[in-house]
Amino acid sequence: MNTYIYARVSSIDQNENRQLDAMAKLNVPHKNIFVDKQSGKDFLRPAWIKMTDKLQEGDLLYVHSIDRLGRDYDDIIKWWRILTKDKGVDIIVLDMPLLNTKIHKDLLGTLIADLVLSLLSYVANAERINIRKRQQEGIKSAMARGVRFGRPIKKAPEDFGELVKRWEKKEISFDEILEITGLKHTSFYSRLREHRGKPRKR
Repeated sequence: MNTYIYARVSSIDQNENRQLDAMAKLNVPHKNIFVDKQSGKDFLRPAWIKMTDKLQEGDLLYVHSIDRLGRDYDDIIKWWRILTKDKGVDIIVLDMPLLNTKIHKDLLGTLIADLVLSLLSYVANAERINIRKRQQEGIKSAMARGVRFGRPIKKAPEDFGELVKRWEKKEISFDEILEITGLKHTSFYSRLREHRGKPRKR
């Protein structure tokens, strides 16, 4: 039996030492410690892929907390079953004793682990839905108050009217008026409509 540790942080500038320090007493060989510095949105992570290729029946995998495996609990459940049921690997989640397949090998223990994972999946999914709903409500509320989203509108210079007259008289070219005003093609025509008193198209 080989023992492994998997740790994950979401970005390169984050430090994984807190997780590794909590597991230092496990005496896992350094070669069997795998760390990803990557988002947990999926399991396409180099260290995770390399480690799971090495895992064999009877091996033991330690993780500090269930969210270090990933953010998507549907994927966590899928990988939990692949490792524990298909590969025969034991998993211990240190901060959640119920998720310990080494001591909960009976039917009740398996059922408890499945229920815990399913509950976490439901809670995580409900939170994602609530976050999206709050974001949509926040956007609608902000728009109702006149808040604009996207790039700030580029204002025309104070002498825009004079420049337009020169352009219309062909004293300056279209490219020249764009360069002078600092406007892009679409922004120029938007400011031109406003200058002539026509409403902007929506």
